[in-house]
Amino acid sequence: MAKTPEPLDTITQYCRQEADTAQLAQRFATGISREIQQNPSNHLNIALIGNLGAGKTTLARYLIQDLGHTGKVKSPTYTLCEPYSLQANQIHYTAYHFDLYRMRDPLEWQESGFAEYFDAPGFCLIEWPDKAEGTLPPFDIQIELESGNDEAERTIKISAFSDRGLVVLNSIN
Repeated sequence: MAKTPEPLDTITQYCRQEADTAQLAQRFATGISREIQQNPSNHLNIALIGNLGAGKTTLARYLIQDLGHTGKVKSPTYTLCEPYSLQANQIHYTAYHFDLYRMRDPLEWQESGFAEYFDAPGFCLIEWPDKAEGTLPPFDIQIELESGNDEAERTIKISAFSDRGLVVLNSIN
C-alpha cells in the first residue's frame, strides 16, 4: 500500500453545532466555485474520511447545495455514485458524490466504469475511499471528520495535497 504524501497545508475547524458545519461547507463551496471559474477544465478529487455517523454525507449535502443544486442530495450508499449538474457563472460542471462503504472488493470499483468521472470538469467527492484500496487517483483535498461528545459536534480537518487543493483550502480561511 502506497504511503500517503504529506499535505501541503491543513486547517482544523471545531464545529459545535450543525450550523457551524454548514457554514464551513459554504466557505468550502465558495473556494471550489472560484477554482472552477478560474480553471473550467480542471478536476478536483476530494476524500471524505470518518467513522459511521461522523457527518460525511451531511457535509457533502451542504457543499453540493451551496454550489447551487436545488433538489435533494441523496446518500449514494446503494447507488455508489450520485451525479449533480452544477453551474458556476456560465461554466457547467458535475459533482460526483461517491459512497464506497458497501464495496466488498476494490475490483468492484475498477469494474464499475466510474474512472472516467475522475477526468471530467468538476469534482469527485468520495466517502470511504479506503474501500477502493489505493485504486483511486490521488486526492487534491482530504476532509477528516471526527464526532464529538454531543450529536452535532465535529472536528473537521481539511488537508490540501495538490496546488489546486491548496488554492481551495486557502479560500476557506
